[in-house]
Amino acid sequence: MTSEDFLKEIQAIGEKFLLKLQKLPKADPVEIASFSVVLLFIVTVLVLTIIACSCCCYSCCGCDGRPDPRHKKSQVRPAAH
Repeated sequence: MTSEDFLKEIQAIGEKFLLKLQKLPKADPVEIASFSVVLLFIVTVLVLTIIACSCCCYSCCGCDGRPDPRHKKSQVRPAAH
């Protein structure tokens, strides 16, 4: 898939979404509820992804972007008897 095809697909999805939003005030309550549930699901997935990425970056790099020396991996060696 080329970048032009991808952009056309994104544009088509955006146009369908806008059309759905324009028809929403005239829709029946079941359609409004189902649209709201789908929209809530998408927002939840995006928020959880952002939280997961920010937590991962914070634990690896810290706030200033440098690696945190407390989280370095250390090799476990067998105990000598």
